[in-house]
Amino acid sequence: MIHSCIFSDGKMVGSNLEPEALRLVRADKGLLLWVDLEDPTPEEIKAVLEGVFQFHPLEIEDCVAPSSLPKIEDYEDHLFLVAHAVDYTRNEKFHTAELNLFLGRDYLVTFHRKSLRSVQTAFDRCTRHPGAAARSADRLAHLLLDLMVDHYKPVVDELRNEIEEIESEVLAASSEDLTADLLEFRSEIGHLRQIVRPQRDVINRLAHGDTRMIRATTLPYFRDVRDNLIRIDETAASYADRLLISFDLYLNKSAFSANEGIKVLTALTAIALPATVIATWYGMNFAYMPELDTPFGYAAVCVVTFLFTVAMWIWCKRRKWI
Repeated sequence: MIHSCIFSDGKMVGSNLEPEALRLVRADKGLLLWVDLEDPTPEEIKAVLEGVFQFHPLEIEDCVAPSSLPKIEDYEDHLFLVAHAVDYTRNEKFHTAELNLFLGRDYLVTFHRKSLRSVQTAFDRCTRHPGAAARSADRLAHLLLDLMVDHYKPVVDELRNEIEEIESEVLAASSEDLTADLLEFRSEIGHLRQIVRPQRDVINRLAHGDTRMIRATTLPYFRDVRDNLIRIDETAASYADRLLISFDLYLNKSAFSANEGIKVLTALTAIALPATVIATWYGMNFAYMPELDTPFGYAAVCVVTFLFTVAMWIWCKRRKWI
């Protein structure tokens, strides 16, 4: 699906043009063109990326083939950027969706396979209140990236709630097996940091003015996006540290519970030891045992067994095994 917006002096003058009309708009240097390709067909990819803009085949290949990491490449007349936005269509775990940007002097082309909230929000904002973002391609790119980073914050808040729940369960008096939850949460944090850290480096290049496609007046806006990514990365790092502490507490608690069980079993064995020894001794099949002939032998054995059992119970109690 092809969406397009044409701006002139900060005002939208056209939208959703055919590829043939986009070629004419592309030739007019006084207009700002934004073309968004959402899950396009091979014919649409060829018509827009190859026909209208004549992008490099390697760039088009990077768009078609998913990339696991953000990247930035500076070409002669445009900038190619791969970013990752939050994928809200799969809300059970943290997932991202790839967003590709081609940034030129007077155009912006975006390519993504899934519907992205940041792109839709930017379209709505430019349609209703274009403002300064619709006056230059770099400000338009900043708007998209800024919205994309803002949508990471609910994910970070959700991760904070999850780790607080895990910490409460770890510290609870009786907790179930949390190994699967801990490993799943570690995977989510690892995925977040794997995406945010390279993306921070990409935005950092834009914020330092390493490319000619970003004007000096726009650099502070990209520095603000970079700072937001740094805060998200630091927050994710703190969550990772808290997760390690929770994991250590969980392992120590599990080991303590196992030790308590071993203590109880050891105490029961120790308490039963006198009766076991005496019963084994007098259970031997010898023809002559003087103790068995005494009138009070049975009572004496019972008393001795009871006394030794009580003494063993007191000894285990003092050692806090029971």
